[in-house]
Amino acid sequence: MGMMNATWLKAAVKAPGRKAWCRLVAALAVALHMGASPAQAQLNTDRLVTNGRAALYYEDYVLSMQYFNQAISAKPYLYEPWFFRAVAKYYLDDYAGAERDCSEALQRNPYVVNIYELRGLTRIQQEKFGDAIDDYNRALRYDPENRGLWHNRVLCHIQNKEYEAALAELDTMQARWSQYARPYAMRADVYMQMKDTTQAIEALQRSLDIDPYDAQTWAARSIISLSREEWTEAEDQLDHAIHLQPKQAGYHINRALARFNRNNLRGAMADYDMALDLEPNNFLGHYNRGLLRAQVGDDNRAITDFDFVLRLEPGNVLARFNRAMLLDKTGDLRNAIDDYTKVIDEFPNFWTGLEARAACYRRLGMTKKAEADEFAVYKARLYKHLYGTQPRLDPTQMRKRSDLDPDKYNQLVVEDEQEPEREYQNAYRGRVQNQRVEMDFMPMFALSFERQQDELHTGIAFEKSVAELNERLHSRRLYIVSASPTLDSRRTANYFQYIDSLTTAIGQSHHTQAATDMLFLRAVAYAVMQNNEGAIDDLTTYLQIDSASVPALWQRAVCQWRINQFLAQDGHKAEGDATTPSVDLRTANVLGDLNHALALSQHNAYILYNRGTLYAQRRNYSQAIDDFAAALRLEPSLAEAYYNRGLCLIYANRADEGIADLSKAGELGIYTAYSIIKKQKQKASTPKG
Repeated sequence: MGMMNATWLKAAVKAPGRKAWCRLVAALAVALHMGASPAQAQLNTDRLVTNGRAALYYEDYVLSMQYFNQAISAKPYLYEPWFFRAVAKYYLDDYAGAERDCSEALQRNPYVVNIYELRGLTRIQQEKFGDAIDDYNRALRYDPENRGLWHNRVLCHIQNKEYEAALAELDTMQARWSQYARPYAMRADVYMQMKDTTQAIEALQRSLDIDPYDAQTWAARSIISLSREEWTEAEDQLDHAIHLQPKQAGYHINRALARFNRNNLRGAMADYDMALDLEPNNFLGHYNRGLLRAQVGDDNRAITDFDFVLRLEPGNVLARFNRAMLLDKTGDLRNAIDDYTKVIDEFPNFWTGLEARAACYRRLGMTKKAEADEFAVYKARLYKHLYGTQPRLDPTQMRKRSDLDPDKYNQLVVEDEQEPEREYQNAYRGRVQNQRVEMDFMPMFALSFERQQDELHTGIAFEKSVAELNERLHSRRLYIVSASPTLDSRRTANYFQYIDSLTTAIGQSHHTQAATDMLFLRAVAYAVMQNNEGAIDDLTTYLQIDSASVPALWQRAVCQWRINQFLAQDGHKAEGDATTPSVDLRTANVLGDLNHALALSQHNAYILYNRGTLYAQRRNYSQAIDDFAAALRLEPSLAEAYYNRGLCLIYANRADEGIADLSKAGELGIYTAYSIIKKQKQKASTPKG
């Protein structure tokens, strides 16, 4: 709040009687106006957009759209709310809706390159490649040196089979950015589409000469090797791709194929296992692993794989026949007969199936049915000399996924066409959280009305000052949480209504304590709704009345920290401007509130943790480590403190201690700690030089 509010509140507290109350109400009215609910008549559109963008940053896309909807209603002539609502829709996979919003934004401002870029991506997702090319053409008029736009336009030309246009643009890109590797990889893609593998190999090699650390290029090179049945070379190329990008299921599927053809069944099985860990619904992974399991006698688990395949594709007769043979082998004869029958109904002249079903009938004593099947097979042998027993799995045999010849039931499956992955340059790729650095710190603990319930937070965190506040506030319970909640549309609407009701009640209240309590409740509601500026305004007013409130200092520090995080991600400059404080000043405000809160509550583990997190992000690792250690002495099971201290120790070149802390964090439920431990151990075992 401004200085005027502070002065009014001090006077109101000191003045006696009715006059004091009137002045307090006036001060609260100023706070009410400055932190007004979005549903009020006078909307602060800039704040609505800021709140919406903050909600986007914290992946609360439904909430963000609510803010942008209100901004559009208030000022429909502004392009920004339309654009950012398009971003939210893009993250929610509503590509048609995002495209419409981008078009609305461009009607209001046709000179913003980012809007064309996003609309191009939405059109790509809808396979409207020609329209996407139009967007990139317009964007490049305003930003001709934007390499990402050139990149995406070329890929759209490839998708449209406009190969000459793609090659011409690649010539331009290579002339402008001679040391940029991707154009050579894209050129190889064009040559592959044109069936010119010789030039494709040359282009890929040139790309790898410039950038040998591009996993997609190694994977693209392996596709050519696989098509030529150069299994050793393909495995080596996929080794490189997986080393650089280990979480791509397709790379493991392809390497399994190469390993299988080199008779490395154990290695192939390991790759299928890894691929299915990464992508549990992968058809090829389950089908081919089922075949391998059947070959090594792991029949029950092979049945499980084919069960999964048939849930994905109930009409897949080859998977059904493989399951039938496994059920037959494990003694489940009636279910085996059911599967055999469905296959034979589809392929009446599939003699291998008839013979297998006949054997099942005989074992069940169903002689007439067995003889009918055997007679059909006898006639086939009499008139056709092509029938023979199918061999066991043969490394030289594979079938295309679309090949439904039942006699190929025991051959490994490959995709009909293996194409290199085409990755568009996309500032909006993936979820926002996924774009952050993997070795980032866990967030601060805050107060919320939403209980955090996950594998890590199974109980309710306790802190004395919060418990005391809960005893006084009967309408809502406060919880200590480390993650911002994601709200659906119903709960979002409920929060807006709750804020409105608090606003009305504050204006009508005749009791100082009741009004200030409602002010605190509204601040927490604002924070849940990502309106951190509104929360800070209310908390500042509250602290003018009760300057010794630990929860208010704590919550205000977290709200300012969240704003700082969002502004840093959003690219705000460190020095600030006339209306925006510098990063250093904003950080000092957070530290000041945390220090003040700790002076009043020295044994608050959560505030110690929060201050440690602030120090960690400022790269003041020694002080951060001390704060996390103090927090852990008070709360020995605080997994986030172990995690953040572990990262600080690693950054401070104390890797062994850091790994120990991360191990403890993983034990307590932060499972991402294990991937960091693995990478640190790999890093330590890699020879230097």
